[in-house]
Amino acid sequence: MTFTFTSKKYEVSDELKAYAEKKIGKIDRLFRSESEASVTFSEERGRYLAEVTLRNNGMYYRVSETTSDMFASIDSAVAAIERQVRKNKTRLAKRLRDGAFERTAAVVAPADDQDETEYPIIRTKRFSMKPMSPEEAILQMDLLGHEFFAFRNEQEDDAFAVVYKRKNGGYGLISDAEDEE
Repeated sequence: MTFTFTSKKYEVSDELKAYAEKKIGKIDRLFRSESEASVTFSEERGRYLAEVTLRNNGMYYRVSETTSDMFASIDSAVAAIERQVRKNKTRLAKRLRDGAFERTAAVVAPADDQDETEYPIIRTKRFSMKPMSPEEAILQMDLLGHEFFAFRNEQEDDAFAVVYKRKNGGYGLISDAEDEE
C-alpha cells in the first residue's frame, strides 16, 4: 500500500505517520491488488480529524473521524473504512451471485436556454473512469457519500453515464442518448 500524508493546521510526527501506516496497512489484506491510501490530519477547536481515502482497483473508500485524540481518530477511521470495504464486498458478491439486476429508466436532462451569464469554475477534478455497471456505480456513490457519480457504463459499450440520488428516494441514471432512436 502506498501512502500520501497531508496535514492542515496540525504538525504530524513520524510516530503518528508510522502508527497510521501500521493501522491502515492492515486493511490491505482485504484487497487482491495494490492500493493507495491518502491520509489527512487536521485540528479544529481542540478536536483531531483524520480523513482516510483508500483507492483500490478503481473503487474509492472515504472516511472522516473526529475525536479528542489523533491516534483514536485513526483507530476509528480504520474501523469505519474496514466496515465499508466488507459491506461493499458482501453487497457486490450477493448481487453478482443473484444476477437479478433491474435496469432503471434513463433520464434525459432538459436543455435550458440560459442567458449569457458567466459561471466561474472554482475547482476542477480529474480522475480515471473505470467501466462498471450502474449497480457498482451506485455502491461507489454510497461509499463516498456523494449525491451523484459519473462512470463508464459497461452495459452500454462504456458510454459515459451518471447515477444520482433522487429526492423522493431511489436512484436515477443519466446516459448518452445517441444510440436511442
